[in-house]
Parts: sequence; C-alpha cells; structure tokens
Amino acid sequence: MTDATQKPIEQSRLRVFLDSDVFYMFKKSPVAIVSTVVFLTLVLSAIFAPLIAPTNPFDPASLNLMNGFTGPMTPNAFTGESFLLGTDDQGRDLFSTILYGMRVSLFVGVAAVMLAMLIGITLGLISGYVGGWTETIIMRTADVQLTFPSILVAMLIFGVAKGITPVEYRDQMAIWVLILAIGLSDWVQFARVVRGATMVEKRKEYVEAARLIGRTPFSIMLRHILPNVLSPVLVIATISLALAIIAEATLSFLGVGAPATQPSLGTLIRIGQGFLFSGEWWILLFPAVTLLTLALSVNLLGDWLRDALNPRLR
Repeated sequence: MTDATQKPIEQSRLRVFLDSDVFYMFKKSPVAIVSTVVFLTLVLSAIFAPLIAPTNPFDPASLNLMNGFTGPMTPNAFTGESFLLGTDDQGRDLFSTILYGMRVSLFVGVAAVMLAMLIGITLGLISGYVGGWTETIIMRTADVQLTFPSILVAMLIFGVAKGITPVEYRDQMAIWVLILAIGLSDWVQFARVVRGATMVEKRKEYVEAARLIGRTPFSIMLRHILPNVLSPVLVIATISLALAIIAEATLSFLGVGAPATQPSLGTLIRIGQGFLFSGEWWILLFPAVTLLTLALSVNLLGDWLRDALNPRLR
C-alpha cells in the first residue's frame, strides 16, 4: 500500500470516528471532557516530569537539608528559597516529588491492568469456547478468589513473591513484584465478562462458518470472537486502572509496595502522614489530592465509556 492510498484511508477512519455516536456523546458530556483533560494533563506531566520538574528529587546532589519543612510559596528562613508546594523533611521539592511519584503509580497501574487483561481475556476465551471441565475449573478458581478482598490477595501474592526473591534484588524487583501482585488479584472480572460474551458469540453464524471452512479453535477465538468481546473489556480496563492505582497506593502506604528508592504517591502519603500532626500538612495533603484526582478522573471516564458503549442508553 502506497503513501498516496494510506492517507485517504486514515482520513476516512478519522471521519468515521468523528461521525460516530461515541464521539457525539463525548462532545455532549462535560464530565467526560473535564475528566479526560484532567487525566491527560496528569499523565503528560508524569511522562515529561524530567522536563517540568524544577529539580530531580532523587538526586542526592540536588538536595539541601536546610530547605526541609519549607511551606508552600514561603521563603525558607535559612536559604531564602521558595517552592510551589513546599518541601518535605529532606528538603525535596514536593512538586517535583509528586511528578516523579505519579510516574511510578501510573506505570504500576497500567502494567497491572495489562497483565490482568492478558490473563483474564485468555482464560475467559478458553472457558467460554471450550466449556466442560476446563470452564468449571477456571470459573471455580475465579469464584474462590472473589471470596477474598483483592487487596488481601495482592498482599499475599506480594509477600510470597518478595519472599522468594533474593535479598540483593528485592528493591530492584519490588515494582515488578507489585505489578504481578495487583495483576493476579484483578483478572477475575475480565475472565467472567469475556466468558459470558464468548458463550454468546460462539453460537453465531460467523463462528459456525469459520468452523466449516476448517479454522482452528485458536484462530476462531483470536481472529473472530476476540474483536467482538473487547467493548466491555475496555470499560472494565478503564475502571480497573483507577482501582489498580488505589491498590498500589494502599500497598505502598502500608509499607509493602514501592521501595523508598522509587517512591510512588502511596509512599509519599505514608511519609507525609508522619508529619501531619506536627504542622507540616502540605507533605500529606498534596500527594493525597493528586492521587484522588488521578483516580477520580479515570473512574469518571470509565463510567462515561460504559454508558457510551451501552446501546440501550444511546
């Protein structure tokens, strides 16, 4: 395909999207627009943190302990420097620390949701298409996991995975262990939704036609059924992202999440909680507000997407 033909195709796809019901509902929803703008602003701020942040809060050479406990927009009594959101006990600029902390929280949240989607979609397709004992084993496993709160499952998986990790690699592997723990605790809802949709799709004529021409079960699940069950999966993934970010913050707040060398928003909240009653309220307040704003914007966007993809509400 040449560049001359590729460009009209891309333009036609853009035109189809701009004329779609989903985009029309997006333009008519102030909540969706505001939540999208807020979420994208926070994400881009985290991605470009090295360019936006005044300092690198994790570079010991840039720290000055004399700047510790400086209030927001208040000149320091010793150095005369002022900071937009103040500093923590080590003299780190809180604005820079929040930007870098968001990078960790977003990375863990997105990676955990992708892992949960991979596991849940795979098991959901297999259980819904194959059926029999395979479906029974997968769904009963899912039912057992649903009897426990996901945060407890994540803590259990994190503890076991960290326990078998060599001591010298625990800090380096802590983020990946955290992703594994949250992802394994969140696959059930993807599997149940995909299973139900697969059981409906596999009885339709296009699947029967694919069987008649000799398509393998793997090819039918991947090329024919999967594209038709992705709409509810995208909605769940959006909402699950907010839950994954909150789960990471909860685990880090409890001291079983991100290490001190790679602090996330949850770690910053845990640090700030120790100074709340001594008067340095900003160390806790600003990371907590950032976390709530990030999670709320994703959640509102997921709620709108759920309604937009529901044909009964169009």
